[in-house]
Amino acid sequence: MSVVVLVGNPRPKSRTLQIALQAAEAVAGRIGHAGEPDAVDLSALAPVLLDASPAPEVQDALDRVARAGVLVVASPTYKATYTGLLKVFLDRLPGGALASTVALPLLVMGDPKHSLAVEVHLRPLLVELGATVPTPGLAFLESQVPEAADVLGTWADAVAPQVSAVLANTIAGAR
Repeated sequence: MSVVVLVGNPRPKSRTLQIALQAAEAVAGRIGHAGEPDAVDLSALAPVLLDASPAPEVQDALDRVARAGVLVVASPTYKATYTGLLKVFLDRLPGGALASTVALPLLVMGDPKHSLAVEVHLRPLLVELGATVPTPGLAFLESQVPEAADVLGTWADAVAPQVSAVLANTIAGAR
């Protein structure tokens, strides 16, 4: 089982990437997954993402995301939703591509008035692609960056049992 982080921030090495990696590490540690999460940072793929045929690096990223056991999907909040960059990438996945994936949506935002965006916009997109989204998404406020470890630890404590349960049911169903 792999843990993959998909980040839709157009800026390389973004704060969104750092928060998403910390979130994935926190959940991975609590579900007994060893090793670093695999990161797909869409800022590196942006120049070729709209090519008619997927460039090899885009296809590799699509394959890694589709094979994920646990997928943390993170984006900054732009215009009260996730970025167009994330949408363009996810639109390249066929329907049902995330059927074997537990997805955890995460939006980084500057204002708490956008907190519902993670549930209203990002969760339905992941469900449409077939992912199981067993927990509410995380609306992470930029003001929480100084205490990110505490916030993400509390969140991981809450979501890990549900992620573990879904993974156990998936493994049992495959037998």
